Amino acid sequence: MSKTRVNINKNIIEWAIIRAGHELDEYLMVNPNVRKWLNSSSKPTIKQLETFTRKVNVPFGYMFLNKPPKEQIDIPFFRYGKNHTDKISLNLYDAVNIVKKRQSWISDYLREEGYPSLEWVGKFTTNDSVKSIDTDIRKTLNLPSDWAKSHKRMGEVINELTSKVEEAGVFINFSGVVGNNNKRKITVDECRGFVLIDEYAPFMFVNSSDSKSAQLFTIIHELAHIWLGVSAGFDNKNLLPANDPIERLCDKVAAEFLVPEQDLMAAWEKGNTNFKQLNRLFKVSPIVIARRALDLKLIDKKEYFGFYNQYITSFTNRKKGSGGDFYATTKKRVSLRFANFVNSAVHQNKLLYRDAYKLTGLRGETYAKFVNTSLK
Repeated sequence: MSKTRVNINKNIIEWAIIRAGHELDEYLMVNPNVRKWLNSSSKPTIKQLETFTRKVNVPFGYMFLNKPPKEQIDIPFFRYGKNHTDKISLNLYDAVNIVKKRQSWISDYLREEGYPSLEWVGKFTTNDSVKSIDTDIRKTLNLPSDWAKSHKRMGEVINELTSKVEEAGVFINFSGVVGNNNKRKITVDECRGFVLIDEYAPFMFVNSSDSKSAQLFTIIHELAHIWLGVSAGFDNKNLLPANDPIERLCDKVAAEFLVPEQDLMAAWEKGNTNFKQLNRLFKVSPIVIARRALDLKLIDKKEYFGFYNQYITSFTNRKKGSGGDFYATTKKRVSLRFANFVNSAVHQNKLLYRDAYKLTGLRGETYAKFVNTSLK
């Protein structure tokens, strides 16, 4: 069977190579067999074609289409200093689709199980004030303005916030790759996060390759999107929003949530203007405080960018760990709350194991061990 040679659509092969982010001529130079397919001097075997599709991350069946499929996402991706774009990398495209499939399943499951819709999804509009949105988010999450002060580390702050957000009904995936494929990275420059709106199962993706401070800001920014009922992705370059009314509003909500205006102004008036010292007061990163000071015109853009660049350089040069425990990482990539629903559906005979594998990105014994060691 593997020796059977098949006819191919040359346009599909070229499309698949370019889609994967390769320069066509360069790819063919190092892959002479594929060049032979295109110049008709040879035909691929089924096994060779399967290998090719794995390398370029294209479904095998696509190779037999008459023309390339239209692959578009239905949410805008905002870029700092611009409006939005519909051009994103293949890795980001696939990451969005993984989250969409999870959301589609869990939304249907929650409806069938009789869960109520979330009344705060899309509760506000751009005509509402920053403080009214901020107050409603705090009330829903049951978090007072000084909620972060009891924590010593940023990781603890993010963990508490994540727990509160998921308890409220939002699913969070922390990941910097496509699924569990560590070779397919989602760069922070392209995407700090995205959010998909659903009245039963809003989903957010937070780029775990980002600094902890930026992740914290992204979570609140995405929450504001949920309260406004607008799906979107964003890069928030320099921790600043795109030139869009909704993006600017979400950014202001995040800034107010993390560093309330009244508290920062009070500290500033007392002469406490050192961002690293203010970090002890607000228990958020100095860079988030600097961003808030910029919003309130306590510093100008030159001062902000000077501090921002220095901080990011320090973060980038910091020695990275080995990647940690696979199952601990998977808890955050999949969301424990989501995984618990998947496991419940399997035991209720409402979901096949093969579908549970697809939804979690885990297979066989790996899935079983994750369920047995990680779920409640």
